[in-house]
Amino acid sequence: MTAAHVRPLHKRARRLTVKEVTVVDRAVLNRAIKAAALGNAMEWFDFGVYSYIAVTLGRVFYPSGSAASQLLATLATFAAAFLVRPLGGMFFGPLGDRIGRQKVLAATMIMMAAGTFCIGLIPDYHTIGIMAPILLLVARLVQGFSTGGEYGGAATFIAEYAPDRRRGFMGSWLEFGTLAGYIAGAGIVTALTSLLSDDALLSWGWRVPFLIAGPIGLIGLYIRLRLEETPAFQKQAEAREDESPTPRNPLRHMIMNHYRALLVCVGLVLVFNVTDYMLLSYMPSYLSANLGYDTAHGLVLILLVMACMMIINPFMGKLSDRTGRKPMIFVGCVGFVLLSIPCFLLIGQHSIALVFAGLLIMGLLLTCFTGAMPAALPALFPTDIRYGGLAIAFNISVSLFGGTTPLLAAWLVDTTHNLMMPAFYLMLAGVIGGVTIFLTPETANRPLMGETPTASSHAEAHELTRAYNEDAEARPPESV
Repeated sequence: MTAAHVRPLHKRARRLTVKEVTVVDRAVLNRAIKAAALGNAMEWFDFGVYSYIAVTLGRVFYPSGSAASQLLATLATFAAAFLVRPLGGMFFGPLGDRIGRQKVLAATMIMMAAGTFCIGLIPDYHTIGIMAPILLLVARLVQGFSTGGEYGGAATFIAEYAPDRRRGFMGSWLEFGTLAGYIAGAGIVTALTSLLSDDALLSWGWRVPFLIAGPIGLIGLYIRLRLEETPAFQKQAEAREDESPTPRNPLRHMIMNHYRALLVCVGLVLVFNVTDYMLLSYMPSYLSANLGYDTAHGLVLILLVMACMMIINPFMGKLSDRTGRKPMIFVGCVGFVLLSIPCFLLIGQHSIALVFAGLLIMGLLLTCFTGAMPAALPALFPTDIRYGGLAIAFNISVSLFGGTTPLLAAWLVDTTHNLMMPAFYLMLAGVIGGVTIFLTPETANRPLMGETPTASSHAEAHELTRAYNEDAEARPPESV
């Protein structure tokens, strides 16, 4: 056999050319971030409205009875949306990988806005009887189903547009939208409650925040329809035309071939959402029901903490680009393990300043997740399943662990009569997150899985090309 017929045993990694680096237009990138963040803001606008006006909704939609039973029925209807979120993720996620992120995000925006807007149009129980709570439940299920495709798509959209060196900073604006939406919803309800009489609030005032969702949804839809598809998906779609067709069962293919990434995503989302829902959803009830604070004081303190988090979050995203996602998320996990008990001890001191200090420490630890997770989670998956993998894993974890956090924390306190049980729950979440982060690959300043680098300028494209090729030369040859 001649040398020409001998197959080489090793080969060097392929070198990259500048033309293969995607240079993102800054104006297009800014539109993508606004469009993605607005959808997330609408989701949490509804969350804030529903949470803050739940007592009034119980009186509107359910027959007269005890205030506790009305509130319980309203919260059960709210929780029903979490049950269908995984179904929404399983539907919209693979669909977004097949037909495109932009089309699916436009559809979820329409459904979210329509569901919220329709709640404001439903007649009360005294007008149409049992159909009132049924229609409320239907609207909530529509919201939950559409939300199942929202976060995964929005995070994927920003991640695929963002330059490699700024993905953390760009992704942090997604959680900025979350906080802004919650504050806006809660703020509007607080203003209506303060300005309107009880009768006015019951007759028409409660409808106002839900009806606002209509115009907001139209604005968001307009912005999303003007967006172009992400460069990564366009490349994937072009490559798909030249290759074999997609698997007949994409969900089975995803689970069988990417189960490790799915499990890592579930673990990261667990610590992310348990801490998120504990602070933003459960703590106002904890302060009023268990510590005897006035309800308004607890709500205002949480709103102030969220305002501080909004200011800090973009800086945390930028910090994750410098230090890496793993160190920042690990610091947050360790922080909740070590500081949850001290935070709850401060909260229990019956001093507004100390209560705020305890809540603020928890909020600052939470920004370790809100600043890094939107960039870390999409990077776990390759382009062909990124939307679907993230949507499914995220919503399963939210439904099982995040959405149940307020209910489980309240049950633990009621059952054990130990006011520190929520702190122990946070510590457990921190341990799970800390273990998971060791299994997570570092993705800061690196291209998304299976993609060539993305830059914000042509000068940066040359830098990334040089760095990529130097890294390729330093890597050991691959076996053939």
